[in-house]
Amino acid sequence: MLRRNIRLRREYLYRKSLEGKERLLYEKKRKIKEALQEGKPIPTELRNEEAALRQEIDLEDENTAIPRSHIDDEYANATERDPKILLTTSRDPSAPLTQFVKELKFVFPNAQRMNRGGQVISEIIETCRAHEFTDVVLVHEHRGVPDGLIICHLPFGPTAYFGLLNVVTRHDIKDRKSIGTMPEAYPHLILDNFKSKVKGQQTF
Repeated sequence: MLRRNIRLRREYLYRKSLEGKERLLYEKKRKIKEALQEGKPIPTELRNEEAALRQEIDLEDENTAIPRSHIDDEYANATERDPKILLTTSRDPSAPLTQFVKELKFVFPNAQRMNRGGQVISEIIETCRAHEFTDVVLVHEHRGVPDGLIICHLPFGPTAYFGLLNVVTRHDIKDRKSIGTMPEAYPHLILDNFKSKVKGQQTF
């Protein structure tokens, strides 16, 4: 398992390193396209590469003209496979933190809650990778008050930290009848004015 993770990590970093080269090649082909469309001479720095670049331009279509990034690859199957999220806490969680994580389970679709126990982070991550989890959410607290979220996207990141201020859970609200029951329907996101390919993949 360790060797496999090392190999996958190297492949991921290699693909990411190629993005800069692909972007540079895309800019060269874009300049040649503009020059041909506007009837202007080919830029001097590209004349030696013109023949090869024009041959590549002739073979391109709308799917291959724009270079793909590792982000596109990572979310390519977002509409085909639902995220699988693991929710856990820091060690020895207080009752308010445990209750807060229970409520977070309703916020994140397809989330599963796990009692941390004595497990270290590396063990949790390896277990999630083995069971094909897409994300891990770790909730922290300070003196019994939730104060932070760490969200790690698997298998290679990124990882983000979010601070929490003035957290109020449903159990802290005295008049519970006025707020009703907790809905378990998945949230619907509507993203307007997004121009990238990821737009259609993120809307659910």
